[in-house]
Amino acid sequence: MVEFGKHVTIDASGCNQKRLTNHALIYDLLNQLPGRIGMTKMTLPYVVKWMDKGAKVPGISGFVMIAESHISVHTFPEKDYVFIDVFSCMNFNVKQAIKLLVDFFGAKKNTTKIVARGMDFPRSHTDYIYSPQEIELNATR
Repeated sequence: MVEFGKHVTIDASGCNQKRLTNHALIYDLLNQLPGRIGMTKMTLPYVVKWMDKGAKVPGISGFVMIAESHISVHTFPEKDYVFIDVFSCMNFNVKQAIKLLVDFFGAKKNTTKIVARGMDFPRSHTDYIYSPQEIELNATR
């Protein structure tokens, strides 16, 4: 069986609080990361501040849709913590993506999991991945 794609989760602690609370930096991260790991951004990132009940400092949640699936970030500044997901149907350098994200947030500790998704997904195009030009063409139809 062939997996549909990898879903990487990163739970990172001991993070740089200025990074966890900076809306513009997280927007820029989500805007630039797809290109840095060989993905194709389909939309601009959607990034919002959010105040949990009982929190004194708002966190930030952000999401960017990529042709290959999505990337999301949820920060909890009072806990110096961030949750990150990268899900892709395209092979990518998982170690590079993890390092970029952990380094970006300055995490002192992180737990990562890599899940093979869609092991029984019926693929009619198992070996085919769309090129950026084909994705652009499909988006304009």
